[in-house]
Amino acid sequence: MALDRIDIAILDTLQKDGRISNAALAEKVGLSQSACSRRLDILENTGVVLGYHAQLSNGALSHRMTVIVHISLSGQFEKSLADFEAAVKRCPNVLSCHLMSGEYDYILRIAARDLEDYERIHKQWLSAMPHVTKINSSFALREVIDRAALGIAPGSADTPLV
Repeated sequence: MALDRIDIAILDTLQKDGRISNAALAEKVGLSQSACSRRLDILENTGVVLGYHAQLSNGALSHRMTVIVHISLSGQFEKSLADFEAAVKRCPNVLSCHLMSGEYDYILRIAARDLEDYERIHKQWLSAMPHVTKINSSFALREVIDRAALGIAPGSADTPLV
C-alpha cells in the first residue's frame, strides 16, 4: 500500500497518542472526521496499523531486569524454526524474539524480576525449548532508549542530531 502525506501524518500522530479521538486526529491532519475515519479503517484493514496498546513500565510491574538472550539451534530447518518459534511464543517473559543471520539463530529480550527469576525462566522455559543447543545471556545495566514510535514524519530522517 502506497502511503501519502496524510497517511503518514495519521500514523505519526497515532504513534505519539494512540488514544487520540477521531475528531482530534482529523483536525490535526486536516481532514473531515468521516474522511479521517475512512483512512484509518483502510490503514487498519490493510495491516499498516496492527493494533493499539499501552506501553507498561517493566520496573513498575517488578520486572527490573532486562536480559538479552542469544539462542543457537541444532539447525535452521523449517521444522526446527517452527518448533522453536511456537515454544518461544508461549513464554510470558519474552518481550521480543527475532530470527537472525550471523552467529546466533535468535535474539530474545526477556523481562525478569531479578536474577533468581531469570534462573527460573532459563531452566523452565529457555533450556526446555526444542532444538536449542546454546544460550548466551547478557544482562542490561541500564535502558538508554526503548522507542515505541518510528520516525516516519516527513523530514524526520533528515533531522540532524543535536
